[in-house]
Amino acid sequence: MRIKDVISAKADQAVVTIAPDATVRELVARLAEHNVGALVVSEDGERVSGIVSERDVVRRLHTDEAVLDSAVGSIMTADVRTCAGEDALTDLMQTMTEHRVRHVPVVAAGRLTGIISIGDVVKSRIGELEFERDQLDSYVHRT
Repeated sequence: MRIKDVISAKADQAVVTIAPDATVRELVARLAEHNVGALVVSEDGERVSGIVSERDVVRRLHTDEAVLDSAVGSIMTADVRTCAGEDALTDLMQTMTEHRVRHVPVVAAGRLTGIISIGDVVKSRIGELEFERDQLDSYVHRT
């Protein structure tokens, strides 16, 4: 299975972004508004500058309560793991595991085209396993 297959099966394929100069307070509001765990940081909505998650906020808030008025760029991860729609889902699973990331932007020709989360990966994998189970069950009951 390819990443593009997982993305196309998502109910909402829109990618929510935030500018690096937006405040962390704005970030928290946007995370809640869209019910997501991470946002791609982008100046123009097309190029990936970074990624920022709820986890980044919580870890920073623990040591600095004033972080809510700081710029998102000050807490984002700039070294972002990305993938392409043509990449194999198993390769992405390996990357997510090795680098302990839960959200990976999907890019094509340097432009943001989607985002895939560990939840998307798990949902897809469960679907594959259920299909295989049903096929095996059908085979066993035919013979």
